[in-house]
Amino acid sequence: MTIEQELRDKLRKISALFEGATTTGEREATAAAIDRLRKVLAAAEQVEPSTEMQFTNLDRWHRKLFLALCRRYGLKPYRYRRQRYSTITLRAPRSFLNHTL
Repeated sequence: MTIEQELRDKLRKISALFEGATTTGEREATAAAIDRLRKVLAAAEQVEPSTEMQFTNLDRWHRKLFLALCRRYGLKPYRYRRQRYSTITLRAPRSFLNHTL
């Protein structure tokens, strides 16, 4: 397991803690931990260059689910001008796209 995968796994676990937090103190602590991990991930992404990939989802439900998954990991999906509505373009490290997403 690479460092990036370990960090993303930790991020997943911490976000689960954030969703299940009952007090404001717990939420603030987990939010701070999420911010620290995202900074470390941003530094790790600088080591491996980001690549651009296009995904095509024909079904509206699959498209919404895929967009929610991308945003959960802090990715920003987009479309180019005059690109079909069903096409989603995403820029991320290739290892993340292949293994995690």
